[in-house]
Amino acid sequence: MKIGNTALRILTVAPLVPLLIWAIQADNPLWFSLVIAVATPLSLYEFFGMALGDPAERWFGVILGTILAAAFYWWPPSATAVVPAAVLAPALFYLFRFGDLQTVMARLGLTALGIFYGGFLITFVAMQKRDLPNGGDWVLLTLMTAWFGDTGAYFAGRAFGKNKLYPAISPGKTRAGAVGGLVGSLGASALANLWFFPELGWVHGAIVCLVGSMLGQTGDLVESMMKRSFGVKDSGKLLPGHGGILDRIDAVLFIAPWVFCYATYVWR
Repeated sequence: MKIGNTALRILTVAPLVPLLIWAIQADNPLWFSLVIAVATPLSLYEFFGMALGDPAERWFGVILGTILAAAFYWWPPSATAVVPAAVLAPALFYLFRFGDLQTVMARLGLTALGIFYGGFLITFVAMQKRDLPNGGDWVLLTLMTAWFGDTGAYFAGRAFGKNKLYPAISPGKTRAGAVGGLVGSLGASALANLWFFPELGWVHGAIVCLVGSMLGQTGDLVESMMKRSFGVKDSGKLLPGHGGILDRIDAVLFIAPWVFCYATYVWR
């Protein structure tokens, strides 16, 4: 019996959601840190699999990105070193292994971009859990902002979508869907205040989730732009019915740093 795409998507993630929620809400942040430690090299592998053709260059990006992201998280004082290293190390690598001289700067730039995109951005989710008061609640709010926004965009787009949002990048997205995404993310804020995170506050919640929704939709468009540029449909095949891990966390990558900075410098 053939399983429909929607059913396949549900069957793929259903067993993972309880484990993810348990790791998020566990008292010890180590468990969720391990989840991110696994997700980081996978996201880097997918990015460099799309972006770079040479296997040695791909694995250089994956290994360097994983090491720098781990240092960024596990040893916070290293931030002043790992950020320039994300540019200097690829520059030295390609200086002595430039290959095709006509494309070397593009490959160097993609390597540095991939380290930040696939490595550093996802680290902010783990930093929320470790460094923020109510850390697990902030992680859930970040994920719900993306998930509820995606759900709201889907149903609003199907019901009211006529005008395309950005057809050159993502032909399926509509302006009505974008508005539905904002409403869905605002619903995440309301649910958080009413259920598990009353300390958040209604004004703070609305600001975090509305801006987060706009950033998340931007992150979705950016990944669509990448895939079209690289000539692929999905970032990977890890999650049947969903594509790769980057296809699932593209919005989260843009939301997580915003939520961390807002909670650090405004909320508390």
